[in-house]
Amino acid sequence: MARQEHLLVGKIVGSHGIKGAVKVYSYAESAEIFSAGRNIRLEDLNGRVSSKKILWARPHGKVLRVSLEGVTNAEQASELKGSSLFIERKSLPDLDEGMYYWCDLIGLNVYSENEEFIGQIHTIITTGSNDVYVVKDPRENGKGETLIPALASVVRAVDIAQGVMHVTLPEGL
Repeated sequence: MARQEHLLVGKIVGSHGIKGAVKVYSYAESAEIFSAGRNIRLEDLNGRVSSKKILWARPHGKVLRVSLEGVTNAEQASELKGSSLFIERKSLPDLDEGMYYWCDLIGLNVYSENEEFIGQIHTIITTGSNDVYVVKDPRENGKGETLIPALASVVRAVDIAQGVMHVTLPEGL
């Protein structure tokens, strides 16, 4: 599997105030991704790409209010609505052994302990106790899915380079 150079971390969903702040819906687990001084890549709805420095970011309900360098009024901020926000992968911290970024898990081919193809990780659900991998078999045209808990007792091996995950399915799955 090819690793992405830039990772999607959010989307501008509107403007806020008259000084050019934007409202950002974050896809990141932590708001630290939007820390002051970080460079962020914007891709607008027409595919145009630019880079901006984050001046500040603050929580605001279910979104973040973010000030971007060079965006100084409401009109400029409004023009950015719908833009996708990306960061460089190399700016992310290295993870401990056995930990993975979601973007690396999405798309992995999942196999049972008997080497039976279960499907591909389509999305990941966060629950209170552990994540759950939503696995869909592309041969079934989106019909049906298998929910696999992200537990050490279930996930036996992950090979990001080969694009595979091996699991021992719990009883009943």
